[in-house]
Amino acid sequence: MVLGPKKLLQLVKKIKLVEGLSERELNNPEGAGFDLRLGEVYKISGIAFLGETHRQTPDITSVMVYDEKKSTSIKIKPGEYFLVKTIEKINLPINLSAVILPRTTTFRSGLFLRTGPIQPGYSGELTFGLKNEGPITVEIEMGARFAHVIFHEIKGEGSKYRGQWQGGRVSAKKREKQV
Repeated sequence: MVLGPKKLLQLVKKIKLVEGLSERELNNPEGAGFDLRLGEVYKISGIAFLGETHRQTPDITSVMVYDEKKSTSIKIKPGEYFLVKTIEKINLPINLSAVILPRTTTFRSGLFLRTGPIQPGYSGELTFGLKNEGPITVEIEMGARFAHVIFHEIKGEGSKYRGQWQGGRVSAKKREKQV
């Protein structure tokens, strides 16, 4: 079952389900979840390895960080790929999972999000891929709403997230054993 805004706002107050929401989301959320804002942008380089027991994620370089006191934007050229992080932080209890979807204006502009599931028990900012798959350069302001999170209730028993990405880290420093 997808949780609606009324229930979500209760959970924001009760258990800090989402921290750092904009005033718009706290006062008048739209749809069946919350819009998320662009907080950090990273360029990837180096090498990556995804093995059966070990992995190595690429090196990252911070390109831009949201500053509420200063309006800044990033221009994303066709074909460019970045890792992006949200301003908001998620704190999922064991009975909820979440899914990230693009806002329609995001993909209408040619930008596509590369996301994965957010497992029960995860706590931290959200990191996912953002790629310009369109034919034009797209400028996006830091702090702009670009993604939407929807929360699902788990019937039966969920399994708590125990991965190494807890807390919102963006990349691993070296090759590491998967848990």
